[in-house]
Amino acid sequence: MLNPGDKAPDFSLPDQDGKPVSLKDFEGKWLVLYFYPKDMTPGCTTEACNFQEALPDLQDMRAAVVGVSKDSVARHRKFADKYSLQFTLLSAEESDMIERYGAWQEKNLYGRKYMGIVRMTYIIDPQGRVARVFPRVKAKVHADEVRRALEELRGETAGSFQADV
Repeated sequence: MLNPGDKAPDFSLPDQDGKPVSLKDFEGKWLVLYFYPKDMTPGCTTEACNFQEALPDLQDMRAAVVGVSKDSVARHRKFADKYSLQFTLLSAEESDMIERYGAWQEKNLYGRKYMGIVRMTYIIDPQGRVARVFPRVKAKVHADEVRRALEELRGETAGSFQADV
């Protein structure tokens, strides 16, 4: 897992429209990079819809929201369309990006252990460094946690980041 202050690993992945998206596309903005297990599942849908609801506030804080899972581009498109998601969903089905961000971990379901994506989030600052890590999140309240963290982080950096004014 990455820690605050670490340089965020670069990536280039297709979004829900098949267009490549990379970390450098977010230079000068805050980035909420959240990892989730699977489109169309109850917890992941709740989390995505809550981020969609919070999106205007997050955008007012110069933050972009990006969700990442191993789902295909086509499945992301269906998910975005079904729930009117207006933020980027990245398909990491053929990438080690999830591992580089520490979101690929051992999970345990009814005593069965397997590897999978854990629900976690990074807030990356406008200079491409990890500002905050949420290693385990609860889907229902996470968007509000991120909003509060961004308010706090922006308050800490308002004097040092010109483009934020």
